Amino acid sequence: MGSRPPSYLLPYARAHRRRARGAKSLLWVERHDQTVRFDALVRYCPMTGLRVLDVGSGPADLLAFLHKRGLRPAHYTGLEAQRWLVDAARRRRYDHYTIVQADFVRQPEALDVGADVVVFSGSLNLLPSRLFYRSLARAWTVTRRWLAFNFLSSPDLTADRWLHWHRPAAVIAFARTRPGVAALSTIEGYESGDCTIVMRKSGRRLAP
Repeated sequence: MGSRPPSYLLPYARAHRRRARGAKSLLWVERHDQTVRFDALVRYCPMTGLRVLDVGSGPADLLAFLHKRGLRPAHYTGLEAQRWLVDAARRRRYDHYTIVQADFVRQPEALDVGADVVVFSGSLNLLPSRLFYRSLARAWTVTRRWLAFNFLSSPDLTADRWLHWHRPAAVIAFARTRPGVAALSTIEGYESGDCTIVMRKSGRRLAP
């Protein structure tokens, strides 16, 4: 990727240089901001016993959350572009998990790991519309069953100029036009200015 990160990764690189730790290294204000999003994702998207791909996984906090809740996937793959976050994720001690270093925007082929569930949590917030929709379209193509993602849905949480928000109606309209959509759930109200969408493909239903 060269010595300078792409614009959508620069805020993470700056946080790392500032020696930010915990939630702040992932550009969350506090841990609660991450946890409420994970709660919204698992409310409508099954992950237990399935092959999960966490796109922009950071230090694999979603995997830790799932284990804490007793929602253990059959296999977890974390996809992360930042080397120090990849290293942090690989230090975790779980069975049946893989951490891959790749930039899902520049390397969309890295999404194709045979996942039953593809998840984006926070990792779309720095993407302008073109990259946002392109990433979702690719993820829908490769997932076997579920796509679950959150995004900034109003200017409420976009004080920093590098954050991008998208109108829920437009995102829902895009999601509904994907081929093979069998069900679509929209979750709001857990955090002002954030929205979660969970999509299921038609075809053989996978047991959670």
